[in-house]
Amino acid sequence: MKLVECVPNFSEGQRLDVVAAIAAAMARVPAARVLDIHTDADHNRSVITCAGEPRAALEAAYQGIAEAARRIDLTQHQGQHPFIGAADVVPFVPLEDMTMDEAVALARELGQRVGNELGLPVYLYAEAALRPERRALENIRRGGYAALRAGIGRDPRWEPDFGPARVGPAGAVVIGARDFLIAFNVYLTTDDVTIAKRIARAVRHSSGGLRYVKALGMKVRGLAQVSMNLTNFRRTPIARVVELIRREAQRYGVTIHHSELVGLAPMDAFLDAARWYLQLDDFRGAEQVLEPRLTEAFWRPARDMWHWTQDPSHPYPSGVAVAAHSGAMALALLAKLLARRGMREAARQAREWSARCQAEAEADAWAVWAALQASEAGPGSPSLPTLAASGWAVLETCRKARAWVESLTPPQTPGPQADWRTAQQLLAWAEHALADLVATENPTSS
Repeated sequence: MKLVECVPNFSEGQRLDVVAAIAAAMARVPAARVLDIHTDADHNRSVITCAGEPRAALEAAYQGIAEAARRIDLTQHQGQHPFIGAADVVPFVPLEDMTMDEAVALARELGQRVGNELGLPVYLYAEAALRPERRALENIRRGGYAALRAGIGRDPRWEPDFGPARVGPAGAVVIGARDFLIAFNVYLTTDDVTIAKRIARAVRHSSGGLRYVKALGMKVRGLAQVSMNLTNFRRTPIARVVELIRREAQRYGVTIHHSELVGLAPMDAFLDAARWYLQLDDFRGAEQVLEPRLTEAFWRPARDMWHWTQDPSHPYPSGVAVAAHSGAMALALLAKLLARRGMREAARQAREWSARCQAEAEADAWAVWAALQASEAGPGSPSLPTLAASGWAVLETCRKARAWVESLTPPQTPGPQADWRTAQQLLAWAEHALADLVATENPTSS
């Protein structure tokens, strides 16, 4: 399944009701998920991380931009961070099964739609840029909202890629496609912003520092801060940046107070920092970290099953596994209802039945996989009897679970009662579907 990340930056970090409304507008899009919200009152800025299938991510980004344009007036905005728009910067980052070219196409499509439908000037940057000078975000945003208002419609520099050559209180939008970027801030043990600016000048690439580092010095929450974008953590690791800041700070008699991650970052960036500071030898990265291995062992098969049902190019589990997962969801809902009623033992049993249904579904998915592998090897497949047996096992589990549920007393209050009926109906459907599927796979059975 194709997945793309979208990380819009909004020029609002103080009115949390506005940030929540923007996030809600994005989260309402099916197949898109809001993963993280980072707000900063001093910067007066929020970063919302969203991911989903390409069309869903595009729609979520559009809805977030539209909501921000309605709610944020830049003529009243005050904050430390540079900006030219209510929805200031909207980058797409390719994740699973996505190419950069596909992310570029999404960015340009979104830019055209925002320009046409919302009437906002749009500038394309990074990999999506139509002009070489606009690849770097700082070239577009130089001078900020005031320069945009003064120059648009007059200065060719401000001619938008999409949308009108005029600006209102929502400003403009910069949309693009890029690789992972880590927004990372280091606070110093001083309130002297001059020191932060000197250190920023020493570490950023544009003034002779480390490549793939962009940095500014500012004062945030009473401390001098070196605010950075790390555009390639593989070439310039976080630890190298931190150590250079530490050395530069010593020149001014200060040190690092603490650091801050804005939004989400790839696990590899932190594994690299662990390798650096712990001086790990022959460290195999995520292969030696417990949680990813647990995810691979226990959650990956179910995730893959969902992907297979969505992508016709992949092998897929049978309807037996899908019906079994439906039964498992019904039993999980019943477990929650029973727990709320204080029926702990019954809730525990419901969770066990749900887990058994899921396990049977996974077993059937692998039986289907085996059958598909065998069919590719030629006729005389030995896996068809295995498939039939797998289907019968799932059906028996579902029947026993339903009989157990029927022995329970349903709740009497309207809300829980409706949820109970939903779970019962879903479980009954799962049993009926399984019986039909098993009979189809094994016509001689009764």
